[in-house]
Amino acid sequence: MKTSIVLACFLTSSATLLAAPPIKWIGAELPVLVELYKELHAAPELSHAEHNTAAKLAKVLAATGCEVTTGVGGTGVVAVLKNGAGKTLMLRADMDALPVAEETGLPYASKVRATDERGTTVGVMHACGHDIHMANLMGVAKFLATHRDAWQGTAVFICQPAEERGAGAEKLLADGLFKRFPRPDFAIALHVAADYPCGKVGYCAGYSQANVDSVDIVVKGRGGHGAYPETTIDPIVIAAKLVLDLQTIVSRELKPIEPAVITVGSIHGGAKHNVISDDCTLQLTVRSYSQAVRDQIAAAIRRKADAAAQSAGAPPPEVKISEGTPSLYNDPELTQRVAAAMRQELGEANVAATEPSMGGEDFSQYGLAGVPICMFKVGGVTQPRLDVYQKNGGVAPSLHSAKFYPDPEQTLTTSVRAMSAVAVELLKH
Repeated sequence: MKTSIVLACFLTSSATLLAAPPIKWIGAELPVLVELYKELHAAPELSHAEHNTAAKLAKVLAATGCEVTTGVGGTGVVAVLKNGAGKTLMLRADMDALPVAEETGLPYASKVRATDERGTTVGVMHACGHDIHMANLMGVAKFLATHRDAWQGTAVFICQPAEERGAGAEKLLADGLFKRFPRPDFAIALHVAADYPCGKVGYCAGYSQANVDSVDIVVKGRGGHGAYPETTIDPIVIAAKLVLDLQTIVSRELKPIEPAVITVGSIHGGAKHNVISDDCTLQLTVRSYSQAVRDQIAAAIRRKADAAAQSAGAPPPEVKISEGTPSLYNDPELTQRVAAAMRQELGEANVAATEPSMGGEDFSQYGLAGVPICMFKVGGVTQPRLDVYQKNGGVAPSLHSAKFYPDPEQTLTTSVRAMSAVAVELLKH
């Protein structure tokens, strides 16, 4: 009996030691990871065009000993690292940047300009932290490759395109991600946070990101002279009424406990002071959590648009819903395991439950495909920087801002420690 107890204590102690990626190892690797981060930051590529980014990451992953496949779902990269029998864990990073001209003033700031799908020349910037996500994934891949005694099973590293368009995960799945490659038992991802201090991580069990739908409405009328409105049907007046009517969907048609947002982000109509136009276009972003509420809002938007047009005797409007991303549901049991592993690695004070967000993430698609998923967030801005923003009466630049940038050394140190600890926990012997 005593021998069994001693052996059990030894195994538990060994597992505890192996669960934590060595701090010295991360310190030694950090300069390489930071340099990679800066290279990625300075050379961003738009959604579906991540060719150079994918090639760079594929080369890094191949050097770790992974079996690397490129061109998955367009520009996606899938790397498989096998280490005996056991569970399969998928770790994902997104690669695409945003059509934003950088204004950070960093020495490695992006100066890239590209032509978007509309033929417009735009600045390009990693304004959403995907450069951190990629550098982190490369660090975790190298840690697992060089510490095979700490885990057992299969690690699948995903470099995903087009997250910003809500299309990349779907494309990978359609290209046979879970058929051509080992199907994961779990899938993990992280996201850098612009308002969270470095050294801290957050998690949220259950719904953590929203359904995201883009809605385009073309309100139709009958154009004419602004001095003779009785001869026209003014689409701008109809659109103005519709903007207000849309707000009553959330306030008067949904249960108050159901989170939802309807924002009219763009309205365009007319070209001259004294001309009533033939049409007016509205662009909306719509956020929700449950599919039932998502469907209810979509039906209500169409109904409100039709009613506004009928009230003015106008032709039926065109309503198009596109670029939908389903809500992200973090598997509660998996999330608790992830949180426990991060607490053990980073300390209780540095790991906290956080509130759900109305942001969107197509990492949710892997969950809908039947794999338990968990995305956690990592603080990306040092506390002194956050204090300066607050002292000056402002807030830190948000994700998607031309002025947002993370502090890479501190962010990568925490993110590699956290994700490596989670990987070892989920793939433990």
